[in-house]
Amino acid sequence: MDTVSESKAFGGVQGVYRHEASTIGTDMTFSVYVPPHDKGARLPVLWYLSGLTCTHANVTDKGEYRRACADHGIIFVAPDTSPRGEGVPDDDAWDFGQGAGFYVDATEEPWSTNFRMRSYIEDELPALIATEFPVADLTRQSITGHSMGGHGALTIALRNPSRFCSVSAFAPIVSPLDCPWGEKALGGYLGADRATWRTYDACALIDDGARVADILVDQGGADSFLADQLKPELLQAACANAGIDLTLRIQPGYDHSYHFISTFMRDHVAWAAERLK
Repeated sequence: MDTVSESKAFGGVQGVYRHEASTIGTDMTFSVYVPPHDKGARLPVLWYLSGLTCTHANVTDKGEYRRACADHGIIFVAPDTSPRGEGVPDDDAWDFGQGAGFYVDATEEPWSTNFRMRSYIEDELPALIATEFPVADLTRQSITGHSMGGHGALTIALRNPSRFCSVSAFAPIVSPLDCPWGEKALGGYLGADRATWRTYDACALIDDGARVADILVDQGGADSFLADQLKPELLQAACANAGIDLTLRIQPGYDHSYHFISTFMRDHVAWAAERLK
């Protein structure tokens, strides 16, 4: 692991790091905020998965999580959203290819070699964090994310309920099976058999028996993607049918941007902190 940068923030250290990712086949960059702590302390970890077109830098620069993480003693990890670089396949559209990994392990060519974000997020990067950051207590993990990253957070938590103490999301894509972004991405990465898509759809996972104790979702009421792409009512129905305690907050006047995310980031850190005790 190479250090790209480190800066002091709220008594802790905000770092950006790069490593050669074997699951992806390229270098990957991610950020980690380690709050102030006593020598020998072990701190819980909150993962944040970003949305379409984003890198680690969007939330690192605009997410306003550091004060809350310092107050609660939580490490904040922000990976990239896809493989990148020379030789990595891409698409001219902004909602597919580089910057749009959708946290899946692709099975279709030419994507299957590099687009293995599920394995990277679930396996390789946590192992690297455990090795390189001894302060990280990976027996206490939570996960959150925005939009495509909200989809990632929900599906990863539902597939790994014993690993994560909590899950939350900002304006998540709750059902890729039922929206244009998801149909394009899952069809392109996984092929035409929609049955193979279900493990990457939060509502389908719940319908198929996956369970978590509770979920927090914040959704901007003025989000231009709300009706066609995000459809939080589908998650609300799935959770109601499964008996999952969903806190769905429609925030009037807020859009899909980091102005929205930064406004409610403290609530999501606190949600995780309560469950990471």
